[in-house]
Amino acid sequence: MWDCPYPIWPRQPIGLGFESSAMNVHLNRRTFLRRSTQLAGGLLLTGPLLRPGRAEANSKVNVGFVGVANRAGENLSELARLTDTVNVVALCDVDANFLAQAAQKHPAARTYKDFRHLIEQKDIDAVVVSTPDHVHAVAAAAALRTGRHVYCEKPLTRTVSECRAVRELAAKHKRVTQLGTQIHAGTNYRRVVEWIQAGVIGEVREVHVWCGAVYGGKDAPKDRPPVPPNLDWDLWLGPVEYRPYHPDYAPVRLAQLVGVRRRDHGGLRLSLYGPAPLGTRPPCPRLGRARGWTARPPPTPPPPWLIMRYRYPARTRGTTALPPVTLTWYHGSKQPESPLLDDEQRQYFRSGVLFVGEKGRLLADYTRRQLLPEDRFKDFAPPPAVIPDSIGHHKEWIEAIRNSGVTTCNFDYSGALTEAALLGNVAYRTGRRLNWDAAQLRAKDLPAADRFLQHQYRAGWSL
Repeated sequence: MWDCPYPIWPRQPIGLGFESSAMNVHLNRRTFLRRSTQLAGGLLLTGPLLRPGRAEANSKVNVGFVGVANRAGENLSELARLTDTVNVVALCDVDANFLAQAAQKHPAARTYKDFRHLIEQKDIDAVVVSTPDHVHAVAAAAALRTGRHVYCEKPLTRTVSECRAVRELAAKHKRVTQLGTQIHAGTNYRRVVEWIQAGVIGEVREVHVWCGAVYGGKDAPKDRPPVPPNLDWDLWLGPVEYRPYHPDYAPVRLAQLVGVRRRDHGGLRLSLYGPAPLGTRPPCPRLGRARGWTARPPPTPPPPWLIMRYRYPARTRGTTALPPVTLTWYHGSKQPESPLLDDEQRQYFRSGVLFVGEKGRLLADYTRRQLLPEDRFKDFAPPPAVIPDSIGHHKEWIEAIRNSGVTTCNFDYSGALTEAALLGNVAYRTGRRLNWDAAQLRAKDLPAADRFLQHQYRAGWSL
């Protein structure tokens, strides 16, 4: 178990406002409630758009898609349904079969196998990046530099240095961005936020977050099957160092994503979902005490389970003093032990968030929420619902583009949270305490961490 202090926010399932000066970037966001109300009322006005092919409020947004199958296909389908506001004008995939299937559904779109050629298409207003993790940064950066708005699947990037660069590009070019943390749009979690903020369980001092899927624990394959004729393997690798093709790597189907994705191409599961202290809003966390299973010292294949502890100091919200908070992240079938959860609750909530307050506990997942102990809250009357329901995670991005607005998961917000999750990976992989210097983007007195913090690309690729 290793302590790893650093002043970065961890991820939250709901886009609450926050303020931090820890990275020499003053991030002063509106509160989630204010932003949600503005979204509902269409009042998100922040100035003129600077992008090419400017889309006015009543026009359609021309969208290009980097990746068109599996999770990428779901993003394509969600946005293609918005027929009144979206034109699908470009499709890109390194797999010719996937690309051909998508092109049949969208015959008016131009097709590419290299996203760098898609970026050259002049009429594209916005780009959706849904590739494997290791291509997120280079594709998102290329789109931002050419003035395109960007939607990127989680995690935003593979390394901390990439994440910082993409965040700064989005801010520099004033683009509308959104990370694919679709749970932010969930009605259930908005009610959870209201209950936490209303003090239903009192001051929150402890949070537990867990994801039940087993991830990792498999060594790199040794056999060398031929590359399928439909797949451009070199383009699939993109910026990362060359390695021989294997179907365990590509295509990244959902089952493979959970079980065998290598660290070279993506992060631990922590970087996909990350610690999620929903509604607690601490301004300056510290990561502490990480432990994970491995048959040999890191950096070996990702562990099938991991426990990571984050510590948050006491802080203030306005004139209100808030207590320290400890957050513990688990994945790979690990869950909070008794008395926090009993056997029935662990069975029922395979993934979830548990808030521990001075008056009780609040247990939630994507669609359910439960106050504990049940007998204490048998006469509970919910506070009024004040956070508007989402118009939809993808639609929010499109409407922000059309109306010069902002989104709940823009890159300055979600990027800071991604950095926190990625630093958790660094803590595990180095097996050492990290004294994090956010301004210099380095771990003090630990040069061994640099290889995990900084991106390194093969020849021909750059950020």
